[in-house]
Amino acid sequence: MTAFFLLAACGQPTNRQVDAADYYAFWLWAGVDAQPALDNAKTIYILAAEIKGGPQAGYVALRPAVPRVQHAQVWIVYRVESLAWDENVLPRILRDIESWRAKGNRIAGIQIDFDAATRGLPGYAGFLRQLRTDLPPETRLSVTGLLDWSSGGDSPALNALTGTVDEVVLQTYQGRQTIPGYQAYLRQVERVKLPFKIGLVQHGEWHAPPGFARNPNFRGYVVFLLNPERS
Repeated sequence: MTAFFLLAACGQPTNRQVDAADYYAFWLWAGVDAQPALDNAKTIYILAAEIKGGPQAGYVALRPAVPRVQHAQVWIVYRVESLAWDENVLPRILRDIESWRAKGNRIAGIQIDFDAATRGLPGYAGFLRQLRTDLPPETRLSVTGLLDWSSGGDSPALNALTGTVDEVVLQTYQGRQTIPGYQAYLRQVERVKLPFKIGLVQHGEWHAPPGFARNPNFRGYVVFLLNPERS
């Protein structure tokens, strides 16, 4: 297993197209093939499972075996459809943390990938506060965020995540494409009071707003790797 998403250093490349070779942090989604850029990764966000809602609610593992990464820090990622977790979900997550560490991985923490609407942030913040108390003390907590969150970056709901999550990664893409007008969403990102990263999609567009990298809460980039499109 060597497909990942990579977290780049805070310095920003000058090219507009996202070239994975320019970055050092990546997401690895299930089914994404290995790429040479991963050899230089410093941070890897690896999708471990989905947490589904509805009739099939519960933890759905997406990896047949525990990955082993020796050259980079690892975040264990969970794609979450519902915050109404059944009683088996948290024990599975705690078991993942233990088993991934036992394989020699340098586990930074877990990341929750949940598309919370901006108006739903107060409820989501409450869920995350409880999750934080349930995690081992040394386990950090990361979340992905929608661009809408940054456009209302001075909202008490978003900044209420400060002290609960260690970082938020704001996604500038949807599917395989950069979201049109992403720069307009980021104009007020300086009002975000917690550490944040910017999620980019491989081969997508990125041109940082002026002075963006000087933001004291900016922690770099994470690139979502893609398989080549089939002709």
